[in-house]
Amino acid sequence: MELKADVGDGIDTWKEVTLIYNAALKQMETKMAILNEEFQHVHRYNPIEHIKARMKSPESIVKKLKRNGYESTIDNMVKHVNDIAGIRIICSFTSDIFTIAQMISEQQDIKVVAVKDYITYPKASGYKSYHMIVTVPVYLSNRTVDTKVEVQIRTVAMDFWASLEHKIHYKFEGDAPDHIKNGLIACARMVSDLDARMLSLNEEIIAISQAGEAEKENK
Repeated sequence: MELKADVGDGIDTWKEVTLIYNAALKQMETKMAILNEEFQHVHRYNPIEHIKARMKSPESIVKKLKRNGYESTIDNMVKHVNDIAGIRIICSFTSDIFTIAQMISEQQDIKVVAVKDYITYPKASGYKSYHMIVTVPVYLSNRTVDTKVEVQIRTVAMDFWASLEHKIHYKFEGDAPDHIKNGLIACARMVSDLDARMLSLNEEIIAISQAGEAEKENK
């Protein structure tokens, strides 16, 4: 790794980068856990299945900087790499994705910097996920650092598909054989169909349940 010291938002060492971005991840995980519990209390339903958090490795950061034509400095890392800290939120149904995204955007101390909606507009490969770049304030002893976190929101089925695509991408260094690419695209269609069917079944279950409760109240 060859990151050089510089001054970006007052962050000048890799150790400090790790401290601040890890703190941002902890904040996001805590916020999501609280929102999930509150949603359960109000609606008797948890939209979040589980959460994965990770820090990008120094080697990956350097590669990304070089690929985008930037010198490997702490300053460039903080300014130009949006996914140093990443959190992946896995939910059951596609409708949950937009519910969670809305809950995040309504948090007063979270600022949404950018959104990429690969649910409505999937990639050519079939990849589907909802991406947000947000900043969260990390309160240090002598200053506050607004720190970027990449948020990815997807269903369990989408996450399973994306995990396989990730493995294939690195196995073949981005140049997989056509039959494998086509197979992935076919699987992506199956995932979309499965998500749609599961959502439809869930909505039907909810409707039947609500009708049953209404009938009991009218007796």
